[in-house]
Amino acid sequence: MASRLSTLLDPTRINLNVQSGDHTAALQTVADLLVSHPDVTNYDGFFDELLAREQLDTTYLGNGIALPHARTQHVNKIVLAVGRRDAGVQFANCNETVRLMFVLGTPKSNPTDYLMVVSSLCKIFKTPANWEALMQATSNEEFIQALVAAEEKLFPSA
Repeated sequence: MASRLSTLLDPTRINLNVQSGDHTAALQTVADLLVSHPDVTNYDGFFDELLAREQLDTTYLGNGIALPHARTQHVNKIVLAVGRRDAGVQFANCNETVRLMFVLGTPKSNPTDYLMVVSSLCKIFKTPANWEALMQATSNEEFIQALVAAEEKLFPSA
C-alpha cells in the first residue's frame, strides 16, 4: 500500500453529494466511481462481493463513518472511493446513520493493505477536527487536501 491513505485518492473517485439515503443505492453510487479504475479487473464481480460483505456484518466504524469493503480477486491492488451525504445514509445492518463512506477493494492475497487503511482512518478520525474538515470540504480537491493535512499531523515522517 502507499504510505498514505490520501495517495489512494484522486478527485474523480470522490462524490461529496451522494443523493440517495438508501444504503444499497448510496453504496452503488460510490462504488461506481471505481468502474473505470485501471486496477479493477472485474467491476461487477467486485461490486457483488462488496454487497455480500455488507450482508455479513456492519462496516460502520462509528462517528458517521463506514468502510464498505471487499477482499477480492477482482482488483490488482488496493482501490478506494469516497462518498459523502450530509443528511446521512441509513445503514440498516447497524441502525446507524453514515455521512462518510470509504469504499475499498483489496486483493484477496493481501489483507495487510486493508488493515493499514482501517488503522489510518481510525487514527485520523480520533481527532474531531479532521472529521469536520472532511465534512466541510466544498470540492474533491479540498477533501483530499484535508485528508493530507490530517495525515501530516499524524504521520509526519511517512
